[in-house]
Amino acid sequence: MDRLEKICIAKGMRMTEQRRVIARVLSLADDHPDVEEIHRRAAELDPNISIATVYRTMRLFEEAGVVERHDFQDGRARYEEATDDHHDHLIDLRSGEVIEFVNEEIERLQHRIAEEHGYKLVDHRLELYGVPLDKADD
Repeated sequence: MDRLEKICIAKGMRMTEQRRVIARVLSLADDHPDVEEIHRRAAELDPNISIATVYRTMRLFEEAGVVERHDFQDGRARYEEATDDHHDHLIDLRSGEVIEFVNEEIERLQHRIAEEHGYKLVDHRLELYGVPLDKADD
């Protein structure tokens, strides 16, 4: 049983075989796939999975807090497994590659900014968009 499937079961979700396949695809993903890519990967494991099933399952997983949906300004929702491990994203605007990173200086700065404005920071999401330095002038 894959990690994501275990989380779904622990949350009381009914796991059909197609949901298991989609959970497996997401557990194995080392990127941030969109629904079409999830469907392509799932269909390799079970050719009977429809794109509509993937859309419904992703909405269900998102509502249950099993996955996080991201809009990286490329016109498509992209997904990753929801975890307690905080990280931020750097998105390559040329290739669409998403680089996950953690930077303690940025984390401290965000808390300090919130405090300076009279707030306690409880959550945040940081997305940086860029192009490779060797191609920045193209």
